[in-house]
Order: sequence, then structure tokens, then C-alpha cells
Amino acid sequence: MARRLLSLRPQLMALPPRLLQSRQYMSDMRRSAFLDRLLRSLRSEISSCRAEPAPPLPPSVAQFTVDDRPGEQWVRLRRAFSASKGGDQEEVKVDATLVDGAVAPTRSGAVAEDGGPPRMHISVHVEVSKPARPDLALSFECSAWPEEMDVERVFPVRRSGPTPEQQYMGCQFRELDEEMQSAMRDYLEQRGVNDELAAFLHTYMENKEQREIVRWLKNVDCYLKK
Repeated sequence: MARRLLSLRPQLMALPPRLLQSRQYMSDMRRSAFLDRLLRSLRSEISSCRAEPAPPLPPSVAQFTVDDRPGEQWVRLRRAFSASKGGDQEEVKVDATLVDGAVAPTRSGAVAEDGGPPRMHISVHVEVSKPARPDLALSFECSAWPEEMDVERVFPVRRSGPTPEQQYMGCQFRELDEEMQSAMRDYLEQRGVNDELAAFLHTYMENKEQREIVRWLKNVDCYLKK
């Protein structure tokens, strides 16, 4: 191939300047037509996507504030909590992803096989901490389904001293004694981490997914225009 190009070089150099300019012009025209088509396609997609404002917090979730994290695949919710008047203050932090899966076991361990629509899954990390104990927090790995919040694992996290390379995370939540499982769910329920929060996260994340798609399309459009 290289030898053929070298052999054609004298012929190319012998072409009239006007012909070379004409070929360059046609090449530029083709690139311009391709870019125009791509921009039209992007703008059509943007106009067809409806990016609604984030949904308001329902009364059952109103104690939380939402840090939306535009351009990222997750959000953070925070709230202060006190179990009793004059008791220790706690901070409850909830990190939730966009929908990252579908169809999985329910609390009873049964898999949905009724042929209906898939149950969409959101990964949720909950951390409960006390300002009076800044060195220690309690973490929960959860699964948010459209109608319920499942706990997968619970483990303490030390915030001071060396961090273990592979921290022991405890056993699976469903392997714990049923009474302990019930008490742990009640603990989270008190702090607002419940089925109502799971339902809200699905509504919020569906809306965020749409807003992120529109933001992504606009960023691509902005780059191509320059």
C-alpha cells in the first residue's frame, strides 16, 4: 500500500491546483453534511425527551434533604434523628444509585416468576453516625424495590485508626435470627429508612435518569457545535 501511494505521488502533485481545491471542498462538504445530520438527530432526541423537575418529597420522607449530584449516577439523602428527647443526636445518610438491576428475591426469599413486569432494583447504602462517637458508624447495605426496602447486610465501620484491607462484613442479613432481623428493620424504620423511602427513591431516580439523559445529550451537542 505504501509503495502504491509513493508511486502515485508524482501524479497527485501534477494535478491542477483547482482540481485539488475542488476535492478538498467536496471532502469538507461531506464532513459538514455528516455533522449537520448528527446535530439534527441530537436536537430531535433532546426535544423528544421530557426532563421534568425533581419530584417533591412526600410527607413520609420530608425529614430528609436531597443532594442530587447532577451528572452523577447517585444521590445522597440526609437527616438528623434523636431517638428520645435529650437523647444522642444521630445523622442518617442514605446513598442511592440509579436503577442497576431487576427481578431479585423478596424478603421471603421467593423469586418473582409470575410473568409480570420486572421489579427494578436500586442499591442503597445507609450510614448512621453520632457526633458524640465520630470514630464509629453503623452501615447497612440495602436493596430498594418499588414497594419495599430490603436489608442485605449490616456492619460497624471504624473511622479512626488504620482501615482494614478486607473488613469483616458479618453474615448475610437473612441468615440472622428472625427476631434480630425484625429489630434491625424497626431500627431503620424509626430513622425513616422504610418502604415509603424505597418507593420515593424509585420515583426520584426514574426522573433523574431522564434528566441525566437530557444533560448528556446537551453536552454532546455543545461539544459538536464548537
